[in-house]
Amino acid sequence: MGFDLFDRWGRRRSGLIFSPVSVLYFMILFLGLLLLSPLLLATLRDLMIVGLGLPPELAVGFLLLSLFGSFFNVPLYEIVSREPILTFRRISFFGVTWNIPDVRIGTRKTLVTLNVGGALVPILISAYILGDLIPSREPSPLTTYLKFLIALVVVTLVVHRSSRPIRGLGIATPAFIPPLTTALITLVLFPLGPVSNPYLIAYAAGTLGTLLGADLLNFRKFADLGAPVVSIGGAGTFDGIYTTGLASLLLLLLLL
Repeated sequence: MGFDLFDRWGRRRSGLIFSPVSVLYFMILFLGLLLLSPLLLATLRDLMIVGLGLPPELAVGFLLLSLFGSFFNVPLYEIVSREPILTFRRISFFGVTWNIPDVRIGTRKTLVTLNVGGALVPILISAYILGDLIPSREPSPLTTYLKFLIALVVVTLVVHRSSRPIRGLGIATPAFIPPLTTALITLVLFPLGPVSNPYLIAYAAGTLGTLLGADLLNFRKFADLGAPVVSIGGAGTFDGIYTTGLASLLLLLLLL
């Protein structure tokens, strides 16, 4: 399955680009949310409202929006690169045919896009956390911002070290690295100084750190991937970002 890049006349689409996802892959991620949702909605409503500043239905809705938004990509810009292309010329002489290799310099175009569920939604939620929830609900906003920055740097570095460019696909990182790193650094920072909401730190640092470490710090490699589309927050990084959101909710339930 590939990206729906062109219309029926062969012209590149200018709107949202649809990226099909494996049904099994989608159901595994969806099942994780279904297992967590009843606990959030039924037994921990007050804790969610106090801890997050929003009802659990909205928190689950954000995760659903992120999951279903993974099917769509917003075009950002196009990279044009030149690379050698191997072709063969057929030459016949006195009834004998030879295939002669011929190397030419060709042009390759790579469309860089922003995945709705894996980048746009997490960025908007993180902006809400950093710009509204932390200054309005944290007892010590400065301490929380400091913990966030420490966690952001750690997650970014670890994810960047573990990410690998995969030709024809994009930048990929093991799905367990972002949530595990986020959970560990949040657990380390949680008891230090004034108590901070672990969800706010984990979600913002985990999702933004994954985007920075996997995609943005590797943007110079986009042209060498040989892929028609590179999706920031999609392909090999979405599952890590999405599971980081789930891990952030679990940390809230465990620590508060």
